Amino acid sequence: MLQLDEVSAWYGQARALDAVTLTVETGQTHALVGANGAGKSTLLRLLCGLVPVYTGTITLNGKPYDPRKASADGVALVPEGRLLFDSLTVEENVILGARDRAGPWSLTALYALFPILSEKRHARPSDLSGGQQQMVAIARALATNPAVLLCDEIALGLAPAVVGDVYVALARVRAQGMTVLLVDQDIARACRVSTHVTCLLKGRVSHQAPAAGVTAQSLRAAYFGVAG
Repeated sequence: MLQLDEVSAWYGQARALDAVTLTVETGQTHALVGANGAGKSTLLRLLCGLVPVYTGTITLNGKPYDPRKASADGVALVPEGRLLFDSLTVEENVILGARDRAGPWSLTALYALFPILSEKRHARPSDLSGGQQQMVAIARALATNPAVLLCDEIALGLAPAVVGDVYVALARVRAQGMTVLLVDQDIARACRVSTHVTCLLKGRVSHQAPAAGVTAQSLRAAYFGVAG
């Protein structure tokens, strides 16, 4: 479904991605892992048109893909840090992402996925807990009825119990056939929830494998760039 071929990207003169080749098949949950600064978030941002300078080829469903038209083409991002608008209510933040695309994620369905958001629909994001804010960010992305959902560190800064709730909801989303590309620094959790794992090291792909076959030993050199 989503194919990157020899994709490189820059921030000014600094190369953030270096000849990345990656395939995410329809219905897969594909995890990106790697140390801080490896290029994981850059890759997701690039796919949403937020990194304008890049080379290489990106295709979606076999057709050339323009990241600047991500939302129209069915690609949605749950950004690191959530980036909600506190001048809007919870419900206004969610429906901000709504597009005229066919799909299962109506406002009613989103409130069924996250019942607490229905209770808090008239509240401001700053009045919510961190976990509830993350639910708003996920619901906003799902409101676009995307074909591909990009999740950037959706567990960051959350209590373990809340992380569990967020990933239970993500499992329900995946059960709808959603294609998910997610960044998670917790390798064990990434492997549990994913079908495939790609490790990035200094902007390059250092390891790719089905999640079921990934071990701590097999990722050590890929993650840190050292042997043993």
